Amino acid sequence: METTGEMAGGGLPHGLDAAGEVKSALDGFLSEFNVFRGDVKMALQQQDDRMGKLGAKMAGYGRPVLAAGETGAPHKQAFGAYLRSGDDDGLRGLSLEGKALGTAVAADGGYLVDPQTADTIRSMLVSTASIRAIAQVVQVEAASFDVLIDRSDVGTGWATETATATETATPALERISIRLHELSAMPKASQRLLDDSAFDVEGWLAGKIANRFLRAESAAFVAGDGVDKPKGFLTAPKVANGSWAWGSLGYVPTGAAADFATTNQADCIINLVYALGADYRANATFVMNSKTAGAVRKMKDADGRFLWSDGLAAGEPARLMGYGVLVCEDMPDIAAGAFAIAFGDFRAGYTIAERPDLRILRDPFSAKPHVLFYASKRVGGDITDYAAIKLLKIATS
Repeated sequence: METTGEMAGGGLPHGLDAAGEVKSALDGFLSEFNVFRGDVKMALQQQDDRMGKLGAKMAGYGRPVLAAGETGAPHKQAFGAYLRSGDDDGLRGLSLEGKALGTAVAADGGYLVDPQTADTIRSMLVSTASIRAIAQVVQVEAASFDVLIDRSDVGTGWATETATATETATPALERISIRLHELSAMPKASQRLLDDSAFDVEGWLAGKIANRFLRAESAAFVAGDGVDKPKGFLTAPKVANGSWAWGSLGYVPTGAAADFATTNQADCIINLVYALGADYRANATFVMNSKTAGAVRKMKDADGRFLWSDGLAAGEPARLMGYGVLVCEDMPDIAAGAFAIAFGDFRAGYTIAERPDLRILRDPFSAKPHVLFYASKRVGGDITDYAAIKLLKIATS
């Protein structure tokens, strides 16, 4: 006799069969969920490990470094995109990372160059024949740089055991203020050239800017009048060295009206060297242009020995009477009344002050189809020790 509710063929009741299927499905779901939860937990742990390592790296460095290598790659790419197409999204994003990135000067629509380009420009300026190579160079954040000069001495005197001590002279300080002036260059390139991915736009820009800045700076450091440019050392008042006083540069004559003397030509060079104080001679350098160097190179002493000697190693400067020679083409030629040679400790005697930032503005409209790049920096220069530099004047007295 069949029981009501049993399935044909001796099977389980329909209610019990449905419950088993639900239980089996639930067990399968829970098993798969546990596997999924394990995967998520492992992924989160790996992410925590990566973030921990990144945090340790950032803690060690403080801020992202804009130097060669991986750390500088995002900024280099963003700066390259700005130069090629004017796309500043990358620079704006990087500028949010912190002051160390220093990219945005959005107030005037420009951007500071990336450190690799700036370092290249700075290297080219320092390594070439300019007074910058031997002068004191300081970087400032202000509009001027003040130098305090102590050009006096403390008075002294001999005293006996019972005599009353008398007051002696007190040293006086003098302030020299070096104002910073804006130096600019505006190279251009066609947009097609910039679009060429094989074109090294940063290297090209660095070379153009460095060349323009070098020529302008070098001329100003020698003969600049101080009006919207550095004050050159040759623009200072000049007096015969026997009458020298602070605020002027002393000179010695060659002994001939328009050239070196026909006899004992080297005497004026010797006089120039010893017109400079002994404290300055140890670090002194001759400065002259190529034409003057060609004439001085032929000079001999009384025993027939050349005063000039070339460097023995590559990159070593030539020497005149044992002192280094900087061949600077901005020095005047040999002519009547010209101050053709300078000799002195320029690190003590002349100071160049500059802001460390170099700014680039991109102008694709003013010279279509070319793109103009307006680069600017601020720099100043002036004499800071009038006793540290002496001049040779082409004159009889």
